[in-house]
Amino acid sequence: MSWALIWLIVGIALVIAEVVSGDFVLIMLGIGALFGAGAEVLTGNLFIDVAVFAVASVGMLMLVRPALKRKLLSGSAHRTGIDALIGARAVVVSTVDFEAGQVKLAGDVWSARSLSEAHEPIAPGTSVTVVEISGATAVVSAEP
Repeated sequence: MSWALIWLIVGIALVIAEVVSGDFVLIMLGIGALFGAGAEVLTGNLFIDVAVFAVASVGMLMLVRPALKRKLLSGSAHRTGIDALIGARAVVVSTVDFEAGQVKLAGDVWSARSLSEAHEPIAPGTSVTVVEISGATAVVSAEP
């Protein structure tokens, strides 16, 4: 069996094993082994293969893995559900005061109430900003 085939099998096995671990170490070593297989095909020298494997693996563990973990663990900046509605603009459909009212928000009519009791009722047609969602009620503010 040629060394290139051995490097290839080890590389693929490590990449598959990464599915179980999920820590991005085995995949970096697996890709390093694939680089080793490529070096074997190009040079045919086992010492060069091992050196290419070592340099590629250490390089990826030091450079690629931290960036990849940071990217995947940082979470999504895309808000969904009711979180996506906070800060959105809505149009008052029926007069909104501190107790009741309705706004058109994201194409749907929502029950709404004003953020502050001190403010005057908000007239229909006024553009408002959603400050929070309380149950099924949008809490809105007329200030931009």
